[in-house]
Amino acid sequence: MASSEGKRHRHNLVPLAALISKEMRSEKMEKPTVRYGHAAQSRKGEDYFLIKTDCQRVPGNSSSAFSVFAIFDGHNGNAAAIFTREQLLNHVLGAIPRGLGREEWLQALPRALVAGFVKTDKEFQSRGETSGTTATFVIVDGWTVTVASVGDSRCILDTQGGTVSTLTVDHRLEENVEERERVTASGGEVGRLSIAGGAEIGPLRCWPGGLCLSRSIGDMDVGEFIVPIPYVKQVKLSKAGGRLIIASDGIWDALSSEMAAKSCRGLPAELAARQVVKEALRTRGLKDDTTCIIVDVIPPDPSVQPSTPPKKHNKLRALFFRKRAHDSAIKLSKKLSAVGIVEELFEEGSAMLAERLGNDESTGQSTSGLFVCAVCQVDLAPSEGISVHAGSIFSTSSKPWQGPFLCADCRNKKDAMEGKRPSGVKVT
Repeated sequence: MASSEGKRHRHNLVPLAALISKEMRSEKMEKPTVRYGHAAQSRKGEDYFLIKTDCQRVPGNSSSAFSVFAIFDGHNGNAAAIFTREQLLNHVLGAIPRGLGREEWLQALPRALVAGFVKTDKEFQSRGETSGTTATFVIVDGWTVTVASVGDSRCILDTQGGTVSTLTVDHRLEENVEERERVTASGGEVGRLSIAGGAEIGPLRCWPGGLCLSRSIGDMDVGEFIVPIPYVKQVKLSKAGGRLIIASDGIWDALSSEMAAKSCRGLPAELAARQVVKEALRTRGLKDDTTCIIVDVIPPDPSVQPSTPPKKHNKLRALFFRKRAHDSAIKLSKKLSAVGIVEELFEEGSAMLAERLGNDESTGQSTSGLFVCAVCQVDLAPSEGISVHAGSIFSTSSKPWQGPFLCADCRNKKDAMEGKRPSGVKVT
């Protein structure tokens, strides 16, 4: 009898390889579909965009695919927008350590985005050109959306039920008090244009240069306290999916976030993008370049609606974002996903580079055994690297070898962005 029971149990056993294969198939089935559309009307020829849906975390592995969508709104010429469109993605990916699993890769993204933005700005300024650009850069990997932005282009999220949330922060001096205080503390002056008689007109601007923005890529003639360090937000969508609307200020000067979302609900992505542009032009006319990208993150079976939660969870319907505290929050995360609530994984907007690159001894080492600059990724001898925390109030250690590290050039740029020395950039 015992022998018969044992045979039945052995017969029910499933090989480990089969279990792993089943899990992988299940994960693939649960992965959402991404649909997108784009529309634009040009007035100045300074808006550029990037759509790349064939990126791979692991080269040659299609299951590691992710998508990138970005808008670059140039000013004082289009050179900065074109350069950023061509270089930013490579610089971001180059700042992510190799060999990471998906979760580790997603966790490394916010820091890599900061390094990529700063490196792109540093390289463009070395060309001696004075144009600048905003950048709103969106990475969609499964249900996880990561957004990094400088300037006043914007990305919003429209989820099931009509809840609209902004995933970026506008870096306009007119509206952003914290950024005004930072710019003046770093050595810039903020004020309006003066006309005859001393009257002031127009929006608040930074002087020298007269830029309305406090963050951008390029703009070397304004001063390096106009920083390229992006606001970064990372969220995990519920299994109901959602719609991203990424657009330049030609849209947002005409439409509120709610108006833009409402104007295109029920339309497929391509038609939705055209409708948003059409609505902006109807409201304000073509006074600026007007560019819109719509990205729909669609569940595998969109006909399946999220199940109704038990009554004891009804109060959670009022919540939209939820911080992930620690590993014990995984069960709660699943419940939130079932009710259609977006989970916030990361948010940081500080303009202090030391704060954004963190405090990690292990990340300063490269595969060659040398130290590596956290921004430009060049190899450094141990005696050459300067801790990003050296002389910083954010440093938790006085150890000179504690990383991440910066090369001398990147350390100089960090000091200039914080107003610790004159920019040193000369425009010919």
